[in-house]
Amino acid sequence: MPKISAGLLLYRTRDGALEFLLVHPGGPFWKNKDGGAWTIPKGEIGDNEEPLAAAIREFEEELGFAPSGPFVELTPIKQKGGKVVHAWAFEGDCNPTQIKSNTFSMEWPPRSGKQAEFPEVDRAEFFKLEAAKEKINQAQIPLLEELQRRVENH
Repeated sequence: MPKISAGLLLYRTRDGALEFLLVHPGGPFWKNKDGGAWTIPKGEIGDNEEPLAAAIREFEEELGFAPSGPFVELTPIKQKGGKVVHAWAFEGDCNPTQIKSNTFSMEWPPRSGKQAEFPEVDRAEFFKLEAAKEKINQAQIPLLEELQRRVENH
């Protein structure tokens, strides 16, 4: 059974251009990775949890503030590892430098027997479409493109 995640794609319009909020995963594995490493704020859906509720919870945990709708459902995508991501878009704004992410623990350095804490998200930033396509996990590009089409046709 593939893993299923849910996330929110926050967008805004600045100087007539659509911008998307993406997050960079925290921890040592992602430290020096940039292109293709960014993602929408998302996480796995809990048992008996509604996907939109999971998306809202994950957004709050990873960014430290509560999103407010209306939320527009986007077409789910499948990532390379088989994970299915359900996503909703919403319009809003925030200061990405003010995020406050939850943390996770892992053994670090490897085989040291020591546990270290890392933020789940180490930074967030708004990107215009072309830059966002370079930064985001390639499987998530259709989410950006679908939202772009919907906003242009609205």
